[in-house]
Amino acid sequence: MRRVLFILHLPPPVHGAAMVGEMVRELFSAEEGLACRFINLSTSASLDEIGKRPLRKMWRTARLLGQVRKGMKEFRPELVYLTPTSRLPGILKDALVLSIVRRSGARILLHFHNKGVLDCSRKRWNDRFYRRFFASPVKVILLSGQLRADLGDYVPENRILICPNGLDIAVCPGEKAETPRLLFLSNLIPSKGYPLLLAACSLLKSKGYDFRCRLVGAPTAECSADSLQAEIVRLGLADVVSYSGPRYGDEKRAILASSDIFVFPTSYPGECFPLVLLEAMAFSLPVVSTCEGAIPDMVIDGQTGFLLPAPSASGLADRLAALITDEGLRERMGAAGRSRYESLYTQAVMSDRLRAIIYEELV
Repeated sequence: MRRVLFILHLPPPVHGAAMVGEMVRELFSAEEGLACRFINLSTSASLDEIGKRPLRKMWRTARLLGQVRKGMKEFRPELVYLTPTSRLPGILKDALVLSIVRRSGARILLHFHNKGVLDCSRKRWNDRFYRRFFASPVKVILLSGQLRADLGDYVPENRILICPNGLDIAVCPGEKAETPRLLFLSNLIPSKGYPLLLAACSLLKSKGYDFRCRLVGAPTAECSADSLQAEIVRLGLADVVSYSGPRYGDEKRAILASSDIFVFPTSYPGECFPLVLLEAMAFSLPVVSTCEGAIPDMVIDGQTGFLLPAPSASGLADRLAALITDEGLRERMGAAGRSRYESLYTQAVMSDRLRAIIYEELV
């Protein structure tokens, strides 16, 4: 049996890379012909810890490195699949993991679910770090061709593979209201775009548009539920904007099913391939988003939704107004998005592609 060691993010906490990591574990745990082991790369116990370095994370990192050493020594994998972060300082931990793996001579696949290499590599020391990190023989899996530029000249074309993420999404029926409903669904990180959406809602309300907007997502260290509610009241939007906190499973699906327009005006520096857009597309919602990361591959401007060339409250308001006032446009764009999801972004499509990549690297 061919042996593969997967070192990847697993929930908790729940975020895009961890959701995909769980799918990868489920897929390859049942794969005949492969002996697979899995190590959780995450050292954050909650969303609030991501990007921070509390003392307990240092202990978790030490434990992780011990697990990797033990796995390499006892399991002796032929291939190691690793899902590192892109940005410093977070990638330093992944570099320690990679250094242990390199000593074994195993083949290495790095599967990136975020971006930021280009931004972080402008300093001379950082440039040297990335050149060593991406040194041959590692190969890199990206989620979209849109993300090639983020690697600069660190990885040649013949070592880059493309594998978009995919989800199997159980769509449920929902009741649509006469008044169009906007939905923002993400953890409350300001750069994910909820402040821009609130500003756009303020413009829409001042111009007399009839709509409702719902914000759904977990509070973070950057934005608590109380501070968000206070901002909604301060802007005079309490009658048209509501915050529902985090919602999962059936509750989240019910909210998607009863919505009319999905809004995700992100400028998040590490935005790569937001899975929430696939959920919106599966529910036949037109999407209004930005050109960050792989989003231009996912959302076709003018066909399945609208893309903002740059974050702008007035630009966002204009595109939302077009959808609020034209039910036929919403339906056409939503149907086109659903068709694109079914053909390119299901879990089956992703699984087939990732499985092919793994087996190709074992030949």
